[in-house]
Amino acid sequence: MSPMSSAVCRAVLITGASTGIGEACALELDRLGFRVFAGVRSEAAGQALQAKASPRLSPIMIDVTDSESIAAAAETVRNAVGESGLAGLVNNAGVAIPGPIEALPIAALRNQLEVNVIGAVAVTQAFLPLIRKAQGRIVNMSSLNGALSSPFLGAYSASKFALEGVSDALRLELSRWNIHVALVEPGPIDTPIWKKTSATADRISATASPEVMLLYEKDIAAMNQAISKLVQNASPVDPVVQAVVHALTSRRPKVRYFLTWGVRFMSKGFRMAPERLHDWIIRKTLGLS
Repeated sequence: MSPMSSAVCRAVLITGASTGIGEACALELDRLGFRVFAGVRSEAAGQALQAKASPRLSPIMIDVTDSESIAAAAETVRNAVGESGLAGLVNNAGVAIPGPIEALPIAALRNQLEVNVIGAVAVTQAFLPLIRKAQGRIVNMSSLNGALSSPFLGAYSASKFALEGVSDALRLELSRWNIHVALVEPGPIDTPIWKKTSATADRISATASPEVMLLYEKDIAAMNQAISKLVQNASPVDPVVQAVVHALTSRRPKVRYFLTWGVRFMSKGFRMAPERLHDWIIRKTLGLS
């Protein structure tokens, strides 16, 4: 794809654009001249986003767990872009479902994987014919947890590990059509996902067996305290947005975007440590017994 200067009229779809990273990416790509299809799940969210953008930005209803919703969104975009195709797809929609694996409802685990992995694959499958027409690009939003699993975030880590594997396979499978697949791997970012995750944790705790939750009481308290510190020091969303822009516009996009030195170290160097030392450092850092 050409550099940023030729972004005008090129179309991109971003899922999970109601708030946070998705919203910020949608607004920046709109500012750069892209024709942005911003995936939202409610009319109110779409109207709020549209009010901040140019007329080029089109909110589009899409639930990544609903095949009919995905098909309808693909048809809408297909009718809008025609033979020009889709220059970019940003699979950003995601959730984080916390809790000890022992107490995690299986339905919650399925939902975690359905949104973060299967949803991304389903959207990619639906839009690939349009991406192929434009020799477009795919950007998948991963996480530090895509390389490093954390206690009480095992379901989320599993989803991001899986997304990493899917992305690596896709990159190789689609290379013959010059379709690049990139992964963006941020650490803690200052977005509303923290409040949503906390609310989810409260719901799981309320429905889990009191006997099981009591077993983890001290460690959960320590983990909550550690997360509170992470939230206070969370990075702004801007570097994530710039990584997405680079992945969509650079002549030489990266395969993985590690947004800080710390994320690169934790994703690469830290995993080379002996596993017992690795586990000890995590427990010590999080204040776990």
